[in-house]
Amino acid sequence: MRTTRKGDALAQLLCDEGISNQKVLNAVASVPRERFLPDALQHKAYQNTALPIGQGQTISQPYIVAKMSELLLAAPNPASSVLEIGTGSGYQTAILALLFPQVFSVERIKALQFQAKRRMNQLDLHNIKMKHGDGWQGWSSKAPYDCIIVTAAASSVPEALTDQLNEGGRLVIPVGDDQQQLLCIDK
Repeated sequence: MRTTRKGDALAQLLCDEGISNQKVLNAVASVPRERFLPDALQHKAYQNTALPIGQGQTISQPYIVAKMSELLLAAPNPASSVLEIGTGSGYQTAILALLFPQVFSVERIKALQFQAKRRMNQLDLHNIKMKHGDGWQGWSSKAPYDCIIVTAAASSVPEALTDQLNEGGRLVIPVGDDQQQLLCIDK
């Protein structure tokens, strides 16, 4: 994928905000964020803000997407397989697909999972496997994973996810009901 002027500008903004991993910045510059938004919001695609995508869900703020990706790349051991909980629009999934050899993604809302899968095909990203299901249960038949990223807040860290993490692996997850904290857990 080639970068765009708007993508480069967003990557520069994230760099100014403290994102320093060049692979992450290149991925952000390369993935056309407007393709993951409803038509009426595409003009806001390169703003550093979360936006609604339908079904009561949002596409994450680009800074959070980049920060979580950066944390995964900084795992103690090099990662080849990543499990994403919460596919949503597929934007984070596409970023991960440019950074890791194998991406597995679970989405609980069938319509979002279907749309995200279509976008991955349109973007020619074929190192991704997706399924519809309860993300808090992970995807045990494909486990273990080198890294797990959770894109929706949990009240606590789901044991099913830590069980599916390789020894030496990393889990990145927002935790908390009212006040959320981004946790980075190494196994």
